[in-house]
Amino acid sequence: MASGKMYNLTFDTTGSSCSIVLKKDDEIIDIFEKSMDFGQSEELMIQIKNILQNNSLGFADIGALFVCVGPGSFTGVRSSISAARVFSIACPDLKVGGVSAFDAYINTMTTDETADINAVIIETRRDDFYIQIFDKNLNKISEPCALDRVAIIEKLKNFGCAVSMVGDGVERFLSLPSGLCLKSIKILDCLPVKVLAQTGLKQLKDKKINYPKPLYLRAPDVSIPKS
Repeated sequence: MASGKMYNLTFDTTGSSCSIVLKKDDEIIDIFEKSMDFGQSEELMIQIKNILQNNSLGFADIGALFVCVGPGSFTGVRSSISAARVFSIACPDLKVGGVSAFDAYINTMTTDETADINAVIIETRRDDFYIQIFDKNLNKISEPCALDRVAIIEKLKNFGCAVSMVGDGVERFLSLPSGLCLKSIKILDCLPVKVLAQTGLKQLKDKKINYPKPLYLRAPDVSIPKS
């Protein structure tokens, strides 16, 4: 491994982008982000190779790897986690951690933006949304799940207080009146890979790193072939 601080690599293909960041501890060395609806898995391996070559590194120089485990597209989640597992097999000493998109999105919130109740709302590209709820200290107070808009509104109204929202599903969720008391709204097009990396490093530091397992909240879309 290269001398000095620890290099770490983080990537995400679970949403509408392919994102990769190379860091040396907390310092960003290189970053790749490209919006795309399809082909993230093919782009991922090419760009990881390019980032390492451009910085004169081999994969053996990487001390830790973090990957988003979802929720998101079934193919995107599977591709990211498969890549992470291949790297862990090739480099047994590599520290590999899976980070949920909920944990990363909530970490984009500043102290001024958070409320007593904070909802991470992630796009599903269906009629429903992925959601998880956090308290004012950003502790989880609900399990992640997929709910329709009416069920989410009812769930949040039951808390009887102002709510803050963050995620790539917030814009669509609020495209119709909700009747909710909102403190702050943070609309993001996709999960910032820099925050994903920060979340992974914090979990490693706190010794809460988890081997990547897919966060599937429902079965994949399957169509029956026409005969």
